[in-house]
Amino acid sequence: MNRIARRFETLRGANKKALLPYFTSGYPDCAHVEEFIRRADERGAAVVEIGEPYSDSIADGPTIQQSFHSALANGHRLEDTFEMVSRIRDSVTCGIVSMVSFSIVHRVGLDNFVRDAATAGFDGVIFPDVPVEESQTCADAAGKAGLCYVGLTAPTTTADRVASIAKSATGFVYQIAASGTTGERTAVWSDLGAAVARIREICDTPVCVGFGVSTAEHVREVCKVADGAIVGSAIIRHIGEAIEKKSSPDLVDDVEAFLAGLSSGLTTAA
Repeated sequence: MNRIARRFETLRGANKKALLPYFTSGYPDCAHVEEFIRRADERGAAVVEIGEPYSDSIADGPTIQQSFHSALANGHRLEDTFEMVSRIRDSVTCGIVSMVSFSIVHRVGLDNFVRDAATAGFDGVIFPDVPVEESQTCADAAGKAGLCYVGLTAPTTTADRVASIAKSATGFVYQIAASGTTGERTAVWSDLGAAVARIREICDTPVCVGFGVSTAEHVREVCKVADGAIVGSAIIRHIGEAIEKKSSPDLVDDVEAFLAGLSSGLTTAA
């Protein structure tokens, strides 16, 4: 069984919810990201999302875009991500998902990308800019490579498109909790429960919620209705602030402490 499916099956059996932290590959460098993944795994993260830097991202807000810019300016390339995951794969048990613009995937070829991702040790892929009309082709290719294909639904997604996305998704369905780009918000979307319920009527695939989930309280609110909470921009912002304030050896400990604070929102979620 794929690691992602196995982790969610175990969590459901224990009536527990998941934290899914996001890190930008190469930010501030791959050595640090390896340690972030390791600490997240030790803290019980079910899945870690690794964002692939891209100069023309359409779904990411300024915080993650800045991390992309920093990584690319330092010479980061896709091959560096694959090598990083290969190095750490045998030392962590969490699922690892690549969140990557399809422009990058198209450049190297869909079949080539999913093959190389699986070989490196990724367990799933998220292509945030693939339209639903093309999602089944991507899901099939990912499945043949042994990868989960995570579909995204947004507050504005129509019911028929939600059904198509949910049916093609494996691993988990990513419910976007806010219209627009990634970024921290002050509150959780008020209609989130209804959106998650709509997906659950279609499939039994776990549902995780991201975009705007920024605090332990947000994690708690999300996990009242969903299987997991995805936190990205808040973590990337914290990394950036820690880089400015602290020396490199302290950075990993600082990020781990931040993850521990977010994880505290899981304690009363079930």
